[in-house]
Amino acid sequence: MTKIDIISGFLGAGKTTLIKKLLSEGFKGEQVVLIENEFGEIGIDGGFLKEAGIEIREMNSGCICCSLVGDFGKSLHEVVDTYHPDRILIEPSGVGKLSDVIKAVQDVQDEIDAELNSFTTVVDVTKCKIYRKNFGEFFSNQIEYAGAVILSRTDKAKPEKIQESVALLRELNEKAPIITTPIEQLPGEKILEAMESSKSLEEELLAEVAHEAHEHHHDHDHEEHEHHHDHDHGEHEHHHDHDHECGCGCGHHHHDHEGHHHADDVFTSWGKETIRTYTKEEIGNILKTLEEDGSYGNILRAKGMVAGADGEWIYFDMVPGEHEVRTGAPEYTGRICVIGAEIKEDKLAELFQVK
Repeated sequence: MTKIDIISGFLGAGKTTLIKKLLSEGFKGEQVVLIENEFGEIGIDGGFLKEAGIEIREMNSGCICCSLVGDFGKSLHEVVDTYHPDRILIEPSGVGKLSDVIKAVQDVQDEIDAELNSFTTVVDVTKCKIYRKNFGEFFSNQIEYAGAVILSRTDKAKPEKIQESVALLRELNEKAPIITTPIEQLPGEKILEAMESSKSLEEELLAEVAHEAHEHHHDHDHEEHEHHHDHDHGEHEHHHDHDHECGCGCGHHHHDHEGHHHADDVFTSWGKETIRTYTKEEIGNILKTLEEDGSYGNILRAKGMVAGADGEWIYFDMVPGEHEVRTGAPEYTGRICVIGAEIKEDKLAELFQVK
């Protein structure tokens, strides 16, 4: 099955750098066909592509978003039938609606042996505000429909500008991963992982907590089951009578229901993306505070990865009574997540010094 990835974004957004990175690292070992629009960024030179074993299929019928259905479907058929690639990378026109491109792929993917894998928008961090003002619905559409948003030129922008742009993008798209780490600093595989990602750190951590709670409940049930088998028949009858008397549905049955609460019914999560840098000592002190100070709520787990002040990335994990702080590979942006009961979000934001 051929994977189809869409890399959208306005002219000059920095798509060329991203595509080169993906072709040389993220898609290494795969046969890739690049479909690019003649009005798109033709900044990827043929020499580079030939060396990487990439075939170029340029669209000659105007904007890919405008004349998509007939010509586009035929072109995809030809590409799949001729090259049988592992992946097709589509770079649409600079100004167009991402939703149109997504729909065009979805309309034909069942007719060919291919599936839409990811749809990403690249945005120049220094031009977010002006793009939204000048391109209105086209800009908004490219952000709203993006499965991931990659901010380019973050290595040249001030932290305040990056935070302003992230806030603007979050107004349009609450869930998509936003890559703020400079593309050059990230391995291609990490970029691709973010592009394909469907779960936030909070969702991953909640899933872990739910799994742990389920395992604990299963063990508890197993012990209870063994214990009940040791009882004699008379005691079994006593339990039966007790259950029968409790006609209101409370008591034993209610208790059993409570034991099966989902983790997200009981716990809440607080998560933040941040470009702020920390030292290992700072993170260690924050986690120690969470362990010792109950005023932040009943903290069950804390996890994250943030940029280090020395250029290294810091990974941390905390459960009640213990925590770990270590260095790790660069992440697409700093992410922090805390899970617990009755957590105080304002106090946590103050503790981690994030807005």
